Amino acid sequence: MHIASYLSSLMQMSRLVKKSPSVCTDLPLNSSDVCNKLRLMKELLKSSYGPTARLKQVHNNIGGAVVTTSTSSVLLQAISSSHPIVSLIKGSILNHVSRFSDCGLFASVFCLSLIEEAGRCDLSQNVIIRVNKHLLSLCTAHLQQEDCGCKVQLDFCSSQSLITLARSVISSKPTCVLSEPESAHISRLAVQAFLLTVPCNIPDKVRLGRTVTIPMEGHSVLESAVFPGLLLDTPENISLGNLCSPLRMVLFSASLAGDLSELGDGRIEVHQGVDTDSQIVDQLLELGKQVLKDEVKLFVCQKVIHPVLQHYLRCNGVIVIERLGISLMEPLIQLTGAQPVATLHTTVPWEAYGEVHVSVRPFGSKTKLHLHPAGKTTICTMILCHRNETMLSELKLVCQKTEHVLRLTLREPCALLGGGCTETHLAAYVRHQSKNDVSESSPVLGCSQTEYLLAGEAFCRSLESVATSLEHDDGASLIDLTHAHHWTLPSDATEEHLEDAAALCGCGVVQSCQNKKWSYLNTEYAEFSPEPLLTASPLQPTVLDSFTAKVNALEVAVETANLVLDVRYVIQDVN
Repeated sequence: MHIASYLSSLMQMSRLVKKSPSVCTDLPLNSSDVCNKLRLMKELLKSSYGPTARLKQVHNNIGGAVVTTSTSSVLLQAISSSHPIVSLIKGSILNHVSRFSDCGLFASVFCLSLIEEAGRCDLSQNVIIRVNKHLLSLCTAHLQQEDCGCKVQLDFCSSQSLITLARSVISSKPTCVLSEPESAHISRLAVQAFLLTVPCNIPDKVRLGRTVTIPMEGHSVLESAVFPGLLLDTPENISLGNLCSPLRMVLFSASLAGDLSELGDGRIEVHQGVDTDSQIVDQLLELGKQVLKDEVKLFVCQKVIHPVLQHYLRCNGVIVIERLGISLMEPLIQLTGAQPVATLHTTVPWEAYGEVHVSVRPFGSKTKLHLHPAGKTTICTMILCHRNETMLSELKLVCQKTEHVLRLTLREPCALLGGGCTETHLAAYVRHQSKNDVSESSPVLGCSQTEYLLAGEAFCRSLESVATSLEHDDGASLIDLTHAHHWTLPSDATEEHLEDAAALCGCGVVQSCQNKKWSYLNTEYAEFSPEPLLTASPLQPTVLDSFTAKVNALEVAVETANLVLDVRYVIQDVN
């Protein structure tokens, strides 16, 4: 016995491993391993940027669904790294995307470019951080000005600028695989759905409506449509022949399945010989009698309804909908004015009832129950169609992001020029301003004029690298030396025929001409102040970016890069 006990204790001791001390790394950005990880992360996200981006397939090593995407929110969540620097950048960008839904890839590429350029310019990181903060304030102040050369005011009297903004978001995701007519159709639907959610009569407290998206696989994208109100799956054996709209309705958030577990918390005492099932059914039927007495014609439950109650209500001409789900509760409340009933143990109060018009609407091989009020509504349903599940899943995600971007225009009704033109414009503006105020700014920032100009050049090159990230087919990126807009030159074009190869700039506002001067991006050219565009220009922008999302992404990118540059030690627990 003693030997067995001794051997057992030895085996337990052999399993114990001495805890290793934490590893402290000095100056993590000097590590080639960290720099390689950041470079790989940049290439991954850079190649996913823009309408001609390269797609990525995300899957794990234990099976499961394979996701094809180029969306920053999906890609960043799929990136797993044990290094805190990578996790810091990833978390910062994901937080921005969760709040603004757009410009995640812009923020990622710009942030990583700032870090990379800081390592090349051989300056003190404290100097780079201070100059970055100063140039960021210069950019944001310029973008807030009314006469900013890359800012466009949105006219809500016309939907064209909103459609352009929506189309820019949708067409930037190549996984959706949309043709030009399909992209235009979805963009118009997105704007239509957005406008339906904005109330016509503005009360003291504005409450926007909701867009409910129903994906339908196997149909043409051009069959997608938007309907005011809600479309629900049609219940069995429905007949609207004898029903006169509007219908009185009741909405239950509590389960009406009749299970004891649904009766709530606490102790349940059951007397001997009592049939609990029959008592619960009797109580449900009493509920049914009450709603029939109150002339309810539409009975909706978030959860399950007992079959006996369903049969009783349907036999008396009531439309019964169960398993509505929590996601549709709030839109249905806004649509009908009904208040959800959370228990079956009390009489349904009269003010809990709502009213709604009901009709049946066929869609493809399915039939939907269409709920809509008599007047205007801020609730709408978007039927979203595509040919297969992968494309449909990405399209649904993009449409949700587009709705968020359009809502941001209510806060600030303006947009920024897309196609890389805002980035090149800002780079030229910052380069010009920094050279003009170098004697004033460098003493304030505690650096020499040379250090200030070098750090400023690194900032401008980082902005320009975002613009060059839009090209994925071996073409060249250029800047015109007049308006500082971004141009893309196909790989087979020659410099003698630049005006023919690049007819329009990236945003579509500036036309090419013979006397226009150019320079390749990421090459040295004389600094200049971008000239404003003519207000009477016949061309309208074809690519727009969200103003609110991009300004915040600009701030997030610089602040995150500065935070990474400021990290002196990384302490990691390796146990």
